[in-house]
Amino acid sequence: MRAVLAHAFLGHLVQQPGRALMSVLALALGVALGVAVSVVNRSALDEFGRGLRTVSGQADIEVRGARGGFDESLYPQLAQRPEVETVSPLLEIDAKPLGAAGEGGGALKLIGLDVFRAASLSVALIPPPAQGTGRGERTAESARAPGLLDEDTLYLSPAAAQRFGLASGDAIALQSGVGSARFRIGGLLPAVGAGQMLAVTDIATAQWRFERLGVLTRIDLRLREGVDAASALRAIGADLPPGVFVATPAQAESQAARLSRAYRVNLTMLALIALVTGAFLVFSAQAVNVVRRRAELAFLRAAGITRGALVRWLLLEGALIGALGSLIGVPVGYALAALALRLIGGDLGAGYFQGAAPALAFDPWGTTGFVALGIAAAMAGSAAPAIEAARSDPALALKSGDAADSFARFGPVAPGLLCLSAALAIVWLPPIGGLPVFGYAAIALLLIGSVLILPRLARLLFARLPTPRAPWLALAVLQLRGAPHLATLGAAGVLAAVALAGAMAIMVGSFRQSVDVWLSQVLPADLYLRASRAGESGHFDTAEQVAIQSTPGLARIDFLRHQSLLLDPALPQVALIARPLTADRAALPLLASVTVPAGSIGVLASEAMQDLYGWQLGQRVRLPLAGREIEVVVAGIWRDYARQHGAVAIDLATYRTQTGDMRVNDVGLWLAPGADTAQVARALRARLPADSIELAEPGEIRKISLGIFDRTFAVTYALEAVAVAIGIAGVAASFAALAAARRREFGVLRHIGLTRGEIARMLGAEGALVAVLGVLTGLATGTAISLILIHVVNRQSFHWSMELVLPWGTLALFGSAITLLATAAAVLSARAAMQVDAVRAVREDW
Repeated sequence: MRAVLAHAFLGHLVQQPGRALMSVLALALGVALGVAVSVVNRSALDEFGRGLRTVSGQADIEVRGARGGFDESLYPQLAQRPEVETVSPLLEIDAKPLGAAGEGGGALKLIGLDVFRAASLSVALIPPPAQGTGRGERTAESARAPGLLDEDTLYLSPAAAQRFGLASGDAIALQSGVGSARFRIGGLLPAVGAGQMLAVTDIATAQWRFERLGVLTRIDLRLREGVDAASALRAIGADLPPGVFVATPAQAESQAARLSRAYRVNLTMLALIALVTGAFLVFSAQAVNVVRRRAELAFLRAAGITRGALVRWLLLEGALIGALGSLIGVPVGYALAALALRLIGGDLGAGYFQGAAPALAFDPWGTTGFVALGIAAAMAGSAAPAIEAARSDPALALKSGDAADSFARFGPVAPGLLCLSAALAIVWLPPIGGLPVFGYAAIALLLIGSVLILPRLARLLFARLPTPRAPWLALAVLQLRGAPHLATLGAAGVLAAVALAGAMAIMVGSFRQSVDVWLSQVLPADLYLRASRAGESGHFDTAEQVAIQSTPGLARIDFLRHQSLLLDPALPQVALIARPLTADRAALPLLASVTVPAGSIGVLASEAMQDLYGWQLGQRVRLPLAGREIEVVVAGIWRDYARQHGAVAIDLATYRTQTGDMRVNDVGLWLAPGADTAQVARALRARLPADSIELAEPGEIRKISLGIFDRTFAVTYALEAVAVAIGIAGVAASFAALAAARRREFGVLRHIGLTRGEIARMLGAEGALVAVLGVLTGLATGTAISLILIHVVNRQSFHWSMELVLPWGTLALFGSAITLLATAAAVLSARAAMQVDAVRAVREDW
């Protein structure tokens, strides 16, 4: 019996695979994208974690400060503590390679270490004896190898040597200020992971050559045997200066992973869009399949198969479609992941994992999860059709012409309204663990609720349509009036596709417009001069600043200093921007501001500081600067699209007074009336080392920034196209199957005088009206989803706001194109049904 049922339910998938092909491909695409994102994330995090463990080695705890570092006097204080057995100081610098090595861009992570101390903790960072003593172990003897302590020698990881095309004995120049520090490659570090791009030199060399005397960025500690790590963490942490924190290596790795968590999660959600649209396509395909096989399924019921068994077999059909899609999607996903890692890196171009070149890693849990999601999506799409088939009366279903009553029971509007109400109730709930969980849930409920109320909307819309005079058009309207629930089978796929594509179009368009406006606000100068990106080794000293000020043709000069602050060890570092504020506060896009009390220091905080640290206008907070805390007042909140983890702007003069740091990284230049930009640029390059500086006009920066934005969101455009294609395929499949089920009706129409062309136009009109219903409801749903994306998901994920921009022209063109394509698909789908002779079609009856 089971063999007969298996043939009845699963055999048609083998005999007519084309009917399930689009469903399989849609699910395969969703699984492939999900697996690709998961594998890329896993590969990047694994490599990043290996890099952190390589540096920390056998340390039990580590003391870290901001990227600018802290006073090295902390090192002997920690070394004298009774809990500590071994102490290893480090200075980490993101150094910019110059010359041929720097042509590809990017920075080299340079680690300055005390080789005698590090030999007992970070063994992987010590060159092997083969490059020094020739003995069999890496110990302090390796540190005495000729060249290791030389002031011009560094050692490269194999990945860095390959990236920059260097070998032992070669030379490399690294930017220091606007000058260069030249080094000889003493050898390689084979114990460093294959994906880690770093270099090692003596800590005294790093401090001297990069003008960081007396500064450390990290101290690794190994505790004495028997000392409780938790107690040591509390005791040491209580004695650290402001802005310096202690953590275990595992905690540090977890904190580093938080840098990209929101980005990774949102990429995964984006990949799930294809799975969602695939589930709706399965629903449409299985629903019309139930209509087409209505008599066959009724015969099986009459032959003794129970309702429960019928539901299980139809769900098994859906599971098989999902399994086939997953089977195709997994290898495609791994191929996409390998391509992405090779072309754009483990952060998919977002810049989170610089200094790492991850290799493809197998992700069993992520892969299994997306395979299960693919099967679950197909089964979810099959559930409603399976229930409808089980509820049908076999006696009525065996009679030809009963198809119009299919899915009539799925008209109640209460479940849909309940979903919409639930979405509205949870959408504003706070994030969980920094992730907009309720925002995602609200989007899902909104989409499901819109589909559930679609039959009621179809009934209301089609009931109010006037009856046209043309017979073929009147028949189309009457058909939709009489069986509006059947129209929703095709409209559901269109609604899902249009809603998701429209929501992404509105969100991306709003984001791009907001970024464009923001760039015009933060780039008011005529020319911008940069020594290096924030965090790299370039800067302008006082002498270079004087040279810039003496350049003819300049009317105004603004110097900017970029540093970082570590306010919470569980959160990423906060950017500190020192710039003139008192005379030019308008250079930052303020959202709100207050007057600073006399005698107080005012700072401007980005929106992320509100979300992550709870800073509010007028609040007094404490900032760690130069090893001590100063009290400041939050004088304004500003919009910052460049730094999602928070930024604080402070007046440059105040910063210099508090820290004594006179260096700057960037310079904004306003030209004097009549001055020529090219001449001023030549004069600046004549005064400064041309290889170490970057000059750009605001229009050029804006163009590059928007180009990066468009490349970043290119995947969303591709997914929008996929969603549209899936929606149109759903209409085509639905009308093809419904047309096949209505062959007797078409035969009767042919007998009473309608031509094949009129029947085709009738189906085309039905398709157009169904598409209009799907497009209108999809655009309404998509607009609501876009509001959630803009005001909830983006704000809770990346901590920035944006202005809503509705691209009416694009949406109208998009909706019109969908309607025309769906109409064409409906007309073409009618051809097969009308190939049957009219007499034979009328005689087809059980």
